[in-house]
Amino acid sequence: MKTLLLHAILWISFFIVIFGPDTAFAQWETDRRLTFNDSISFTSENNAWCVAANGDFVHVVWCDERDRRDIAEVYYKRSTDGGTTWESDNRLTYDASISYPYHIAIAASGPNVHVVWSDSRDGGYPNSEIYYKRSTDNGVSWTSDIRLTNAPYGSFSPCISTSGSSVHVVWTDDRDGNYEIYYKHSTDEGVTWEGDQRLTNSAVLSMGPSIGVFGANVHVVWYEYQSIEEIFYKRSTDNGLSWFPDTCLTNDPAWSEFPSISVSGPVIHIAWSDTRAGCYEIYYKRSTNGGGTWTSDRRITFLPSDSYFPSLCTSGTLVHLTWIDQRDGPMNDEVYYTRSTDGGLNWNPDTRLTWDSCSSRNASIAASGSAVHVVWSDNLDSRYSNWEIYYKRNPTGNLGVEQETPSRFFHLPRNHSLTVFPNPFYSFATIPGHEKESFALYDITGRQVRICSGDRIGKDLSPGVYFVSSQGHKYSPLQIIKLK
Repeated sequence: MKTLLLHAILWISFFIVIFGPDTAFAQWETDRRLTFNDSISFTSENNAWCVAANGDFVHVVWCDERDRRDIAEVYYKRSTDGGTTWESDNRLTYDASISYPYHIAIAASGPNVHVVWSDSRDGGYPNSEIYYKRSTDNGVSWTSDIRLTNAPYGSFSPCISTSGSSVHVVWTDDRDGNYEIYYKHSTDEGVTWEGDQRLTNSAVLSMGPSIGVFGANVHVVWYEYQSIEEIFYKRSTDNGLSWFPDTCLTNDPAWSEFPSISVSGPVIHIAWSDTRAGCYEIYYKRSTNGGGTWTSDRRITFLPSDSYFPSLCTSGTLVHLTWIDQRDGPMNDEVYYTRSTDGGLNWNPDTRLTWDSCSSRNASIAASGSAVHVVWSDNLDSRYSNWEIYYKRNPTGNLGVEQETPSRFFHLPRNHSLTVFPNPFYSFATIPGHEKESFALYDITGRQVRICSGDRIGKDLSPGVYFVSSQGHKYSPLQIIKLK
């Protein structure tokens, strides 16, 4: 086994030379059209995500008018091989009212897939409510619709995040006569739900929430509007039971709006659209201590054109960011992307992901294993009248470089048949589908340090780089683990 590990280490060295970070970063595949119908198919306009990924499973949701014009339903599609092939469309809602285009969101954790959306079946506009449904088998079957809100006027723009068995939802609500941010959660994978919690109490409009969760730490951002708009933040450290006061993250005489949040342990990343430079640009900031303090605002885009609707996701120290950009023409929205390999300190040059003369809008991003996945709405196939759902991936875009002293190391490509989740991790991880099997854990020198089960990989080990291999398959590929 030592010999095998040394060969793996030598292979890593070869990987550095041939497939360095710039090469992997650029390997985006061609666009894939996911929907084929003569009606509008649209991803969400709010700060939520319409794509989620876990292992080799990639899940996409959108609103679709194929069943009746001006009446949208929630549709779902999945890939079980990391985005290589896709199964048929799956209609999730069946009601005679609008499933409120285009407010929909998805999250996934292990085999559990969670979807929320706004729905006006309970009295029509403006009385939209938040609905939810879930799958416990990676999208094969789904529960009935569950109504999460029951209030007058509108509940809309939901965003969802999950950690372990806890599921957290935020949305915009005007039941109090003013747009406020509301929240609720489930501690049993969405079977039962706690009551609604009002998170904001402001005389101005609070809108567009985005939520990120790590363990019992729940983080929410939104924007508030009076004469100008600012980005606000709120956190809970006890799984949403109690909350710290609101924190204003921006303070400039411009419009700061459409925030997106992503969380990796104690590090919180936020991106938003901001007009302080004269047009909408993408700005970013982070906290490295769980939301206690924040860095200064950082401008990501530098162009005399609008850049807006950012979408963030993280994987350890890798931070992925996509947005809509008009640098290629005022009526030509395109999807752009960048990433940071050092937790948001430095950012790669912008990468243009779409190349067409029509509009590409409402992009969402997710990462899993070695791949990065992006979905968006595009009217390429019938200008202004027939929006379709498109997908693009970089199969090596989530391979990263992390700094160590005095040298650097690379993550090995994830072995699709042996996925450690989460990876990297802080306490312990699991190998989904192999929880009852035994695995050998080795350090970077090839020394076996532990025999562990697939449901408790890495517990109580010192931070470092480790390899995990199946005892029953001596020559199975090894996978790198980074503990912090």
